[in-house]
Amino acid sequence: MSLSVSTIARDYSPFIYEQIDKIERSFHPSVTEDEELVRRALFAVRNKSVVFQRFIPTNQRLYISVQDVRPTDVTIDFYHKLISCSCPQEGLCRHKVSVMLSLYQYLESVQDWATKWREKKSISLHVLANERSPESWQAMVDEVMSHILRGDDRVDSYLISTIADNAMTKLKKHLPFEREWQPLFNIFMELSVLNTLWKHLSKTGSQHQTDYFEYFFDRRFDSIQNNIHEITARSRLFAMDPFYNVLQQMVRQMLIECTGHINRRMNLYLLFWDTMFIERSRAEEELTYFEQSTDLPEDLPAEVIKNIFYILLKRHDKMKENLNTVYEEHLVLYFGLANFAVSRQDQVASDLLLRAILPYLHKFLNHYLQPAFRQMYVKKVNKLYENISLNELEEQTLYSAFGVYGIQPFSMYLLRNKRYEEWAALHLLYPSSISYLESCGLREVIEESPVSTLPLYHYYAMEEVQQKSRLNYKQAVRIWKMMKTAAKKSGKVNFWTDYIQSVSDQYKRLRALQEELEKGNLLI
Repeated sequence: MSLSVSTIARDYSPFIYEQIDKIERSFHPSVTEDEELVRRALFAVRNKSVVFQRFIPTNQRLYISVQDVRPTDVTIDFYHKLISCSCPQEGLCRHKVSVMLSLYQYLESVQDWATKWREKKSISLHVLANERSPESWQAMVDEVMSHILRGDDRVDSYLISTIADNAMTKLKKHLPFEREWQPLFNIFMELSVLNTLWKHLSKTGSQHQTDYFEYFFDRRFDSIQNNIHEITARSRLFAMDPFYNVLQQMVRQMLIECTGHINRRMNLYLLFWDTMFIERSRAEEELTYFEQSTDLPEDLPAEVIKNIFYILLKRHDKMKENLNTVYEEHLVLYFGLANFAVSRQDQVASDLLLRAILPYLHKFLNHYLQPAFRQMYVKKVNKLYENISLNELEEQTLYSAFGVYGIQPFSMYLLRNKRYEEWAALHLLYPSSISYLESCGLREVIEESPVSTLPLYHYYAMEEVQQKSRLNYKQAVRIWKMMKTAAKKSGKVNFWTDYIQSVSDQYKRLRALQEELEKGNLLI
């Protein structure tokens, strides 16, 4: 039976069209390397170097040979929608492209496709890269992104990271030769691609309140941060000033024009103002902009933004006046500001912020935060409050707000104040495990007040006994041994003797427990 390639192309036309669309998005005619790859793929199609060898209907696989400098084998798995090639190049190589174009010619005109693809070339990225200015760099990003993001097409969230990586790969091919310019180029391109993509997602109503987007943003943030650390370690050239001005506008646009993920937008904004934008005049200019602005988004109160520059400019009186009104639904942003103040070693600003937040902390933790994030957030908040001195009433307010999620920091607070009996009472009120007690300072309590631990050991040993299995009895004996040591240390030997004898009498019918007590040499 002869192989009918036209029939295969018609039967699997959706997959072929999908791959052709992927090729159009992946390769840009303005990129020299992309243009060369597509040109060679088209040459292979015209030269009939693509040979369809066999098709196996049972597993829906098509085997093809491409006569290149070295013969290459390409396999299409239509069932799993996969294409593999024997060449070492990852992703879309010229062999895969030539095979897909060879199949496409049975559905549409390859010549027409190539003409339309080349018409998208407006100006060479190489030419733009040679014109070193913010405008030409932005034009490079616009050229690449306009080819990848088409009109009002929505973008699936799982493709966001791939789209950004594809764009950055094309742009980084034009990285400046001078090492001092390379970090600035990377920062500019990362931020511009992120900004363009985010605005497209918002404009088209694409779903970006997802884990995929958070993963994508965090990767881009880490890359920007690494490049910022690299550029701040070097001397700054006067020729870079126009780029810094444009970057200032870009991070501001990210903050006030993009939607969703306000905490991530704020983190990005603070990153730049903490490291790159260090001139006082620039901070005053930005503060003036926000003081005069009247169209800020709902998730970003002007008072919160002003605090950033009150910290930078050391205007603590203005900040104190500004903090008379705290937006409790935006407390995440205030904590970001507190972190910012701590990182800048501004003790006055961090003190003002954290004391202003304190009355709203309980409601924020228990009403605005999802339960899954409370434990982690309490640890972060407690670490912040360790940077300031609180009076007794403020400490009670803080740990009361933490509630059950703040047992560990409250335990450490009680230990610092040598309130060992209250420490033990806390852990009886919120029982957990011996290992968790150790993470909360059990060893210190044993050293300073061993008698306080006796009720705890009794509780956990009884919990094991109630399970009524030999394994649990062994664990109960281990706990009783620790209790015995604590009793001896606190001079309660007679109490211990009476206690363990009472336990033995109470559970004399549990033979396995009696055996474990004897093995542990607990009975006299």
